[in-house]
Amino acid sequence: MDDTSQKIIDAAMSLVRDKGYVATTTKDIAKLAGVNECTLFRKFQSKKDIVLSGIEQEKWRGNLTTDAFKNLKWELAPDLKMFMTEYMNRITPDFVKLSIGLRAPQLYEDSAPLIMKVPKVFLSALVKYFTGMEQRGKIPHLDFECLAMSFFSSTFGYTFLTASFENELLPISREQFINQTVRTFIDGIMHQT
Repeated sequence: MDDTSQKIIDAAMSLVRDKGYVATTTKDIAKLAGVNECTLFRKFQSKKDIVLSGIEQEKWRGNLTTDAFKNLKWELAPDLKMFMTEYMNRITPDFVKLSIGLRAPQLYEDSAPLIMKVPKVFLSALVKYFTGMEQRGKIPHLDFECLAMSFFSSTFGYTFLTASFENELLPISREQFINQTVRTFIDGIMHQT
């Protein structure tokens, strides 16, 4: 990809993150990229084409792969804290805001599969972890898909709300939230026996 095309993509993705897809115009993109609109349309067919090209780039995706969860101790408290911490380290407020902008009806059909890769990675890694913990005799057999979704919902909720409101909603630190959530979650799992 040439430098001009990359500048256009970076400008478009920044604007979608800050203003949303619908409010972002090709004029805005061209201005931020430092090119004229004619150059923009020589490089890309449409605003949608620019944004979909951006979604394909690793720098504009949530950097979450199963490798993020490989440092397991096979102990619930440190492992669940690690899952939450790794997610929150990689799913930044900028990524959360961008993913909200990418949910516009005009491109959601194309963007949804890419956006959903992040929760799918988290959920599948967590289900695999819970299954391994059961096999080691450390937790009882439960509905691990439901358990993973509950844990992910808490992790995602905190990440989303912090990205949206910083600490205005509830002034607790990320560390406090992780520690309390993990403690509560473990109590719930262990009381299932």
